[in-house]
Amino acid sequence: MNLPVQTEALTKRYGGLTAVRDLDLTVRAGEVYGFLGPNGAGKTTTLRMLLGLVRPSTGAVRLFGRTPGAGWLAGVGALIEGPAFYPYLSGRENLRVLARLAGVGADRVDAVLGLVDLAHRAGDRYAGYSLGMKQRLGVAAALLKDPPLLILDEPTNGLDPAGMADMRTLIRRLGAAGRTVLVSSHLLGEVEQVCDRVGVLARGALVAEGSVAELRGAAGLRLLADPLDEAAARARELVGVDRVRIVDGGLELSVEPERAAWLNTELVGAGLAVRELRPRERDLEEVFFDLVGKGTADVA
Repeated sequence: MNLPVQTEALTKRYGGLTAVRDLDLTVRAGEVYGFLGPNGAGKTTTLRMLLGLVRPSTGAVRLFGRTPGAGWLAGVGALIEGPAFYPYLSGRENLRVLARLAGVGADRVDAVLGLVDLAHRAGDRYAGYSLGMKQRLGVAAALLKDPPLLILDEPTNGLDPAGMADMRTLIRRLGAAGRTVLVSSHLLGEVEQVCDRVGVLARGALVAEGSVAELRGAAGLRLLADPLDEAAARARELVGVDRVRIVDGGLELSVEPERAAWLNTELVGAGLAVRELRPRERDLEEVFFDLVGKGTADVA
């Protein structure tokens, strides 16, 4: 089965500046894939290359196995860098204009308005919409042709907390319905809450790819024991001075979680009262900043 999105050594240079470098990206059918990176990492440039809006310097792009040419974007809907509509037309009227241009029946307009929860405001002028409603209308426009692949560039950018929550709910609902969604973001919490897999982009290079759980991994052990100073001293003797830190009234040990039982036995045998000993997962923010430091390319 052809992958919805696949790139091979995809590269974009602007003069002496490399915006995207040797990108090998895969998005599987039916997943919500998070394209995560700081502002300026090359995310939008990559999405523009996927859609033929920017020509790659080198490398290849395939959407459902198709290379650029006739029918290349069949089955693809996209929202890149915010929607643009006629301000004095209603949401429904704007979509009807696009539907006629796309050769889509009028019944599809009401269907997509329902999908993005705008049916009750469809008759209101676009100029009166909140930013969150404008973003949802943009998603509705991308859904007019009922595409199996939806590409969204920073869909929560600039939204207030309520608008962000609405967009998260919408993306999860689209993914649960079996649609493939590629969503770019610089917001860690957004990616963590809605995505099945994540690709981390740093200075134009893909530095990691996997599920959120895989990216987090297990960073070591968290230990609470009394007396703390004596526990720290004993732990340093057992695993090494550089692997033990005192953090928030406890100890963080940079060792394999499988060593927990052995450590517990040693500490209790030394007369220490062990109150807690458990694996410590890195949060996504810690992982993100570790990974971002690995990028090597320069980016606009």
